[in-house]
Amino acid sequence: MPKLNFKIIVYIMGVLLMCNGGFMLISAIVSAIYAEPEAIEIFLAALTAAGIGGALMFVNRRHLKELSKKEGYLIVTMGWLIMAFAGTMPYMFTGAIDNYTDAFFETMSGFTTTGASIMNDIESMPKGILFWRSLTHWIGGMGIIVLAVAILPLLGIGGMQLFAAESPGPNTDKLHPRITDTATRLWQIYVGFTAIEAVLLKIAGMGWFDAVNHALSTLSTGGFSTKNASIAYWNDNPAIQWIIIVFMFIAGMNFVLSYFAIKGKVKKIIQDTEFKWYASFVFGFSIIAAGLIYFQADVTSSSIAHPMVLGEFESAVRHSFFQVLAIITTTGFVTADYTMWTPFLTIMFFGLFFLGGSSGSTSGGIKVMRHIILIRNGILEFKRTLHPNAILPVRFNKKALQSGVVFNILGFFILYMLSFIVGAVGLAALGLDFDSAIGGALSSLGNVGPAFGELSPVDNFAGLPWIGKWWCSFLMLIGRLELFTVLILLTPFFWRNR
Repeated sequence: MPKLNFKIIVYIMGVLLMCNGGFMLISAIVSAIYAEPEAIEIFLAALTAAGIGGALMFVNRRHLKELSKKEGYLIVTMGWLIMAFAGTMPYMFTGAIDNYTDAFFETMSGFTTTGASIMNDIESMPKGILFWRSLTHWIGGMGIIVLAVAILPLLGIGGMQLFAAESPGPNTDKLHPRITDTATRLWQIYVGFTAIEAVLLKIAGMGWFDAVNHALSTLSTGGFSTKNASIAYWNDNPAIQWIIIVFMFIAGMNFVLSYFAIKGKVKKIIQDTEFKWYASFVFGFSIIAAGLIYFQADVTSSSIAHPMVLGEFESAVRHSFFQVLAIITTTGFVTADYTMWTPFLTIMFFGLFFLGGSSGSTSGGIKVMRHIILIRNGILEFKRTLHPNAILPVRFNKKALQSGVVFNILGFFILYMLSFIVGAVGLAALGLDFDSAIGGALSSLGNVGPAFGELSPVDNFAGLPWIGKWWCSFLMLIGRLELFTVLILLTPFFWRNR
């Protein structure tokens, strides 16, 4: 294999930094609208990021405009790291977060749409910083690299390798034969849904600032809020929470299905195997949770902001759907401390941390498609034992899957569980108790946000040792990029020139 084309790698890092600077500039404008003195510092951060990016592009402007798959993986991982390191500048320049470890943790949590935070008083933060915080979610939700793919052809660079490395889930469906048009249409849908949710939240009673920020966090399945109590701040406004429930459900769907819905091809959605299982999981687990909350749970003491009424049907249904969706889609918003509900529900929610949304969605986790294929392959193993000569392929959406796809998913699942165990052991070695260690590792790897123990919905990650924050940041990164994209860079054969 030929040597890596480092010039094009550095050039694309410059493109991403220019994009990052542009988004910081939007945050500076928001800060200026609210007449905040921090607007100048955020503007300087934008200027710095864009300046470094422009310099990298200029120095490496003469490069071979070809990308190999190997370079694609390297660009994706380096791109996320560069964006995260640069994304700390608004926090550091303004002094909103004066510790670099904390600033990097918050930024990585934002870009990976994890939603874990070290901020103890969110509402005291400047609006420009809160908007940047939500914007990191939104950028990372659909994927920094998918955004770059839409503009790289304008620079004479193809983007298929980047899209394959970045696009979440075991399959990469296309809306259009040209990869650029696919990326562009995905972003159009993404922007459209974000705008619609923001308007609906405003109509329901949120201010424009809160509405836009929560729309950015919902469609990205991120979870950063502008309130200390998260969505529990609006526990007395069911309409707001139902709107977020609907858009969390949409964000957890494959965005290709959203495209079909817009085109009126509803039959394609109904017939999709993953969607049927995804919807069944959401409704099934929500009904179980609602029943237990209605009849058993002491929800009055578990609310973060306003008490839920024990035995109130609508409240039980709303909070159950909200928390089940927030965890399955890895959004991480909270309306109550679900760890204070019944022990059965605590265990159930722990299991949901492993589920994840649909492939091709902005959610993290293992993904529903992988679970379906693993279960079906497991059932077929019983049949293969009885009929060793029979050819029994795993089928998905009425199509037989190649054995390589099944092996890839089996490998992913094993690697995911090993990463979870190693992650939990690492946190336990730093002194975290059992609940906090397994919760923190699983939440970071699955990009969920709130966890268990000392990292529950009523707490945050501020108390982690500094090395624990870097460790969780690493888990967030490999979880967001589906393990292989990052971990392959740690193997010696990746760097061989043959």
